[in-house]
Amino acid sequence: MDTQLLSTIERDIIKAQVIEALQTCFDPEIPVNIYELGLIYDVTVAETGEVTVKMTLTSPHCPAAQSLPPDVAVKAKTVGGVTDVKVDVVWEPVWTPAMMSEAAKLELGMQ
Repeated sequence: MDTQLLSTIERDIIKAQVIEALQTCFDPEIPVNIYELGLIYDVTVAETGEVTVKMTLTSPHCPAAQSLPPDVAVKAKTVGGVTDVKVDVVWEPVWTPAMMSEAAKLELGMQ
């Protein structure tokens, strides 16, 4: 089977589209998407189209711990060119409200 490898530009486009897709994922308890909350630490796209999302949760006891990572994978898989998705939930660095975007802080009245 002949596999076409993605160029750097194609991978950058896919990464931007994955980030856009992740902006439609919400923690059910917070009315701000998980990207703006600062829960997505990194998105990488391999030459093969495999996407790895490094993310965290607001706490290890987050009620959405079971639903958010699979939701992230489903959203990322909707992007054209993505061949597979791996979601790594990490606890370092520990998430703090300081990681939120300015827009998220405004939305939550934290300015």
